[in-house]
Amino acid sequence: MPELILPENADPITLEPTQPETFTCSICGTTHPLSELYEMDESLLCPACLTAHTVVCHHCGRRIWRDDDAGDDDTPLCESCHDNYYLRCTECGRVIHEDDANYPYDDDRPYCDDCAPSDSHSIHSYDYKPYPVFHGDPPRYFGVELEVDDAGETTDRADAILVIANRRAENAYCKHDGSLHDGFEIVTHPMSLEYHLTEMPWKEVLHRAIEMGFLSHQAETCGLHIHVSRKALGDTYEEQESTIARILYFFEANWTELLKFSRRTQRQLEQWARRYGYKDEPKKILDSAKSDGWERYRCVNLTNRDTIEFRIFRGTLKLNTLIATLQLVNRILDIAVNSTDEMMKSLSWTTFVSTCTEPELIQYLKERRLYVNDPTESEVEL
Repeated sequence: MPELILPENADPITLEPTQPETFTCSICGTTHPLSELYEMDESLLCPACLTAHTVVCHHCGRRIWRDDDAGDDDTPLCESCHDNYYLRCTECGRVIHEDDANYPYDDDRPYCDDCAPSDSHSIHSYDYKPYPVFHGDPPRYFGVELEVDDAGETTDRADAILVIANRRAENAYCKHDGSLHDGFEIVTHPMSLEYHLTEMPWKEVLHRAIEMGFLSHQAETCGLHIHVSRKALGDTYEEQESTIARILYFFEANWTELLKFSRRTQRQLEQWARRYGYKDEPKKILDSAKSDGWERYRCVNLTNRDTIEFRIFRGTLKLNTLIATLQLVNRILDIAVNSTDEMMKSLSWTTFVSTCTEPELIQYLKERRLYVNDPTESEVEL
């Protein structure tokens, strides 16, 4: 090394030791070059921990700890920006900027673009519950929720359905459903089975929906849900609970046949109408359902106060399928109400279908190869 020569009269030089060129991450404890250093609230973070434990506020650009994120996965926000500029969608809970919020129902509930109907005069919000109009003889009433999709969630299309459905009486209304791509729910008021068959103009409603290009079975997003009044299950709470237990047992004991009847895939049922799980006694299934916590996405939804809801069925625009589904639910109710637990446990599917006399139900059972080995050709589902 060449000798260091100082200028004349210069002070002596003290050479400082070399500054460290690495640092230790405060979270993972690994060593990294200083060029990768990021300081966060007096913590030294490496790039991996920076990504894993912090996010940048979507609104103001300030970096915050993930645990302090007041937004969601799509829109991280610091608490201040969330409180001052953002709202939560009433239906899906997604964070939306106050300038992008929709208020389709003339109240203070905000909706994101995906959940707000494009035109809402005849399409009510998902949580809309009008005062029920009962049709037919009590106490066994059926309320149908039929989802249609892929042809437009607009007033003119909903009106075209409702002008037919409500021509003679207030029978139905339409609701928004965030699980549909471009459609809505057709919901009936409570009706007896006889009223559904003879007074509710289902044939014309389904035909009009097909004319407008709607799909239900083929859309793969649609369900056919049937509500039944709890008062039809027994005179007392205890009788109603016993009937519900036998209904759940019937579903578990005949799950393979009901899955075939439903036209759902196993994946769809896992998402929208899961089973409760087989037990050897009806009451055990009901007790298990209660102990697991109430959940609406079950084959038989028990979370409503005044009804139980059969959710297992796939949507349809085929009249015979719709009628047969109502008749099947009615037959299950007959068996559950009028049987003892022991009688329900001894009932086979073959015995059950052999007692069915309704022509629409028998036709459908034959089409689905579920009627005592007596198949028949089936028309295409829509």
